[in-house]
Amino acid sequence: MIKEILHADLTGRNSFGVAAVADRIVEFDDATSLRDYLAEHEEIRRGKTAVLGGGNNILFTTDFHGTLLHPTGTDFRVTGTSDDRTTVRAAAGMDWEDFVERCIGLGLWGAENLTGIPGTVGAAPVQNIGAYGAEAKDIVESVETLDLATLKEASIAGCHCGFGYRESIFKGILSGRTVITAVTFNLSRTPRPNLGYAALAREVELAGGPSLENIRATVRRIRGGKLPDPAVTGNAGSFFKNPVVAEDVAATIRREYPDMPSFPAQEGVKIPAGWLIEKTGWKGAALGRAGIYDKQALILVNLGGASGSDITALARRIIRDVQTRFGIRIATEVNIW
Repeated sequence: MIKEILHADLTGRNSFGVAAVADRIVEFDDATSLRDYLAEHEEIRRGKTAVLGGGNNILFTTDFHGTLLHPTGTDFRVTGTSDDRTTVRAAAGMDWEDFVERCIGLGLWGAENLTGIPGTVGAAPVQNIGAYGAEAKDIVESVETLDLATLKEASIAGCHCGFGYRESIFKGILSGRTVITAVTFNLSRTPRPNLGYAALAREVELAGGPSLENIRATVRRIRGGKLPDPAVTGNAGSFFKNPVVAEDVAATIRREYPDMPSFPAQEGVKIPAGWLIEKTGWKGAALGRAGIYDKQALILVNLGGASGSDITALARRIIRDVQTRFGIRIATEVNIW
């Protein structure tokens, strides 16, 4: 089914709550509906298009003069079992938290550490969402797509999605060229608790041990203590990526700051961007109506009435100050439009 909305107000469709308008939103519930619609509207395919999921990782800095494609399908079904593994297929429009809940209800392991992340199933592989030692790439079996130019459907294996830290081919070479319509996940029926984060392991143990329900409840409780509710305070979660630097760079900073937190990474040392920002004095501060959350410096917030440009102006100041103080240029995680 297709629903077309012209001159669509985007204020309630982005978690920052900034005011913006799109020329057109096209809501679709499956690949067939979208393919047939686009086949009849070639002018839309030739114009500016983008995909809008839950609007949880997007900052609009201006009106969108084009067509936003918005998945609404919520189909969820088990597609196969082998050994101790089960594959499930979920439509791109399904709320991510609903997906995690369904998996836990079936006793399937792999998604529980990713609970509480706002957004949709279709957005999960784009951003390669991650939290508490788990990432979408760990469980994505394949991603179903529709090519906007050829209107051909394809299934891309997870191993070919170019997953990296908050990266994928859907943010890279396929950005603007394809629409994700569904995702298949490979999950475990055997308990496989991922408790590599000491704080999580400690809290799960206090909650009674590593069951799916305990892990999910603990992650939600920890996240709730650190992250503002977008329904109350406009935000998109972590605004910046944690930078990965060379060993010698980390060693130089550690000589001045012996308490600097860090984690081993494939290409060096990962330093929490929130710590870098906090050391520059920005935590809890504001620039006009755009501010930094007082409990987590990674999170930029709309204090009420901020525009997308106000928030990006604050982000530029933070990036500049971190680079000046530490010689590290932090990158944004949020997609800025």
